[in-house]
Amino acid sequence: MDNIIYVLAVNAIPLLLAITLHEAAHGYAARIFGDRTAEMLGRISLNPIRHIDPIGTLLVPALTLAMGGFFFGWAKPVPVNFRNLRNPKTDMIWVSAAGPLANFLMAIGWAVALKLSDSGAIDAIAAAGVSWNVGLMVLNLLPILPLDGGRIVAGMLPGPLAYKFSRLEPYGLFIVLGLAIVGVLGMIMAPLFKIVYQTLAALVGF
Repeated sequence: MDNIIYVLAVNAIPLLLAITLHEAAHGYAARIFGDRTAEMLGRISLNPIRHIDPIGTLLVPALTLAMGGFFFGWAKPVPVNFRNLRNPKTDMIWVSAAGPLANFLMAIGWAVALKLSDSGAIDAIAAAGVSWNVGLMVLNLLPILPLDGGRIVAGMLPGPLAYKFSRLEPYGLFIVLGLAIVGVLGMIMAPLFKIVYQTLAALVGF
């Protein structure tokens, strides 16, 4: 019980911030490029409750941790009406990239906190902050719809190819979950993790 409380105390704030700012960043970027849907629905918010999906944020992560010892889940997607964007195909790239970029900036912030801290408790929380944000950034940049990386790829492909690629979206989460269960997802993400951590080390020197 004490170990569970410690794990929650260390991870709760970094994880909630990582999810909340990731989703709010999508909504904020969409507003900049002309779509105010997320703003009107109150999704450009730092209130984590507005971004929690009962299944993706609570049930699925609990089940995956119980079944295989790995974490997998998602937040409630921020609604974006791409037809409202000034240049829908190009702007979609920037709106999609905003979430992972927010995670990278948070990872830098936590890395700075880790470097400057002289407290064991803050060290643990800051390290968790770096880990969660790097993990969410790398996962979301995988070129699989409906992940952000998939939307970025769709925005870069020519029209006919983008349409064919978009037809894979209903199966995307099952593909990611299947890759996680068989261990392939970890093999894909491990070298990407290393690159991001090396970049953070070069930027912050932690």
